[in-house]
Amino acid sequence: MAEPSPPKTSFLKSIPKTVMVLGIASLFTDIASEGTYSVLPLFLTQVLGAGALSLGIIEGVAESTASVLKVFSGFWADRLPTRKPLLLTGYGLSGLIRPLIGLAATWPFVLLFRFVDRVGKGLRGSPRDALIADVTTPANHGASYGFHSAMDDAGALIGPLLAGALLLFTHLGLRNIILLSVIPGIIAWAVLFTIREKPVKTKNEIKKWAPILDWKKFEGGYRRLLLAVFIFTLGNSTDAFLLIRLSQVGVSVGWIPLLWGLHSGVRMVSSLYGGPLSDHLGRKPVIVSGWLYYALIYLAFALVNQKEWVIAIFLAYGIFYGLCEPSEKAFVADMTPKNLKGTAFGYYNLVIGLSALPASLLFGFVGQTWGYPWAFAVGASLAGLASILLLFTKNQNQTSAN
Repeated sequence: MAEPSPPKTSFLKSIPKTVMVLGIASLFTDIASEGTYSVLPLFLTQVLGAGALSLGIIEGVAESTASVLKVFSGFWADRLPTRKPLLLTGYGLSGLIRPLIGLAATWPFVLLFRFVDRVGKGLRGSPRDALIADVTTPANHGASYGFHSAMDDAGALIGPLLAGALLLFTHLGLRNIILLSVIPGIIAWAVLFTIREKPVKTKNEIKKWAPILDWKKFEGGYRRLLLAVFIFTLGNSTDAFLLIRLSQVGVSVGWIPLLWGLHSGVRMVSSLYGGPLSDHLGRKPVIVSGWLYYALIYLAFALVNQKEWVIAIFLAYGIFYGLCEPSEKAFVADMTPKNLKGTAFGYYNLVIGLSALPASLLFGFVGQTWGYPWAFAVGASLAGLASILLLFTKNQNQTSAN
């Protein structure tokens, strides 16, 4: 007689308490940041009179700043007894500076405030991802990163919905809506004080900063993964251009943040499935599928002009994030040594940062010179090239099922 199979652990029970707390902090942070982000293109173009290239500069510099700083915060996180101080600093800085965008008189001030906001994101990103790896195992890496991404996306759903509702039903205006983002930002910062973190190393185990030596400890599969991510990100410009695309096909100003919120809802649901799916099927098949899906979506943006179809494509675009974001992070956690998780996520985010600025500048230049359809086509081509490269990347050190 066959023995009964062991009971399966439910999804939520597989998520550690620390990951839950980080998810709640990310929920409120994204209510603030995505509520602001959803109206930022409108604020820049309609209130401050900035153009598409200015938007590309602001978002490219902002995201590159965050990603470049993540490599240093990753190095730092591997050389501190705990991750919490960097988390508190990063979340606190963003929560206080971001609302000041509402006071900007010209777009260079928006650039300045976005830059400081992303400094905060850069300080917290790699330590947070490393802390998730600290409290999980390869068997639930995908589920834990998927849960965290879903909480991110839940905030990205609520924030734009609030912003859109305030635009449609009040007379607050874009400036005041951005200023109000200080409230969820402070809540997110306060939640982090409940984390009870065990030191990951003692004082005697803390090592000197040696980036070249640390880099040599990573195997070839991890390095090829970073190369593929770099090429893909060159074609993955800021999503602010998608909001402009919605406006171009006739979507009214008040509905754009609401559609951004619905898009985030799609991301939230798909993250809950995409992360665990990579625990069972393997990271590479899920990531490659997500990148090819992205290429098809961008081709659709290039070819379709009808408002209803562009809205549908925009919402379907959210599935890409759910497939790829948690799976890529889980892949990094799988393929790197335990004592270098912060450094590994630092390099991963550095690669994204190095390609984020040229990606947004490339899209802005091509879109402004030859039109948005050509810019979307370039992004689709780079996604296809990255997918081919990732197919030839070996799953070294991966202990999850394949």
